[in-house]
Amino acid sequence: MDKKHKILIVEDDPFLSSLASEHLTKEGYEVSVALGGAAALEHLKKDIPDLMLLDIIMPEVGGFEVLKIVKADPKYKDIIVIVFSNLGQKQEIEEGKRLGATDFLVKSNFTLKEVVEKIKALLKEKGEV
Repeated sequence: MDKKHKILIVEDDPFLSSLASEHLTKEGYEVSVALGGAAALEHLKKDIPDLMLLDIIMPEVGGFEVLKIVKADPKYKDIIVIVFSNLGQKQEIEEGKRLGATDFLVKSNFTLKEVVEKIKALLKEKGEV
């Protein structure tokens, strides 16, 4: 049997994070939720996911800061990071990509089903399915 892919959802909205977690768990992924950037960084010390779904606007440690830390650390640099944010300005998308995000999805433009499809495609592309 294939190993279950680990996905870390970093989202400070408990409703959205539980909804996303539910969708991804149904697809057979091992899902963890961090309700903010500081919690995400703590989680990484214990468990490294294959993919991170990362919000940008969060209290304490924002998503761009988490992304910088993750991509600068050799232990974490291979994690696929999808930014999933309400921000959608061109400069914010460029900043996300510049910092190492694999993709940048604007929440209002995607259903959770579409996000799950995107995650499946990226894990497959990386040769991890």
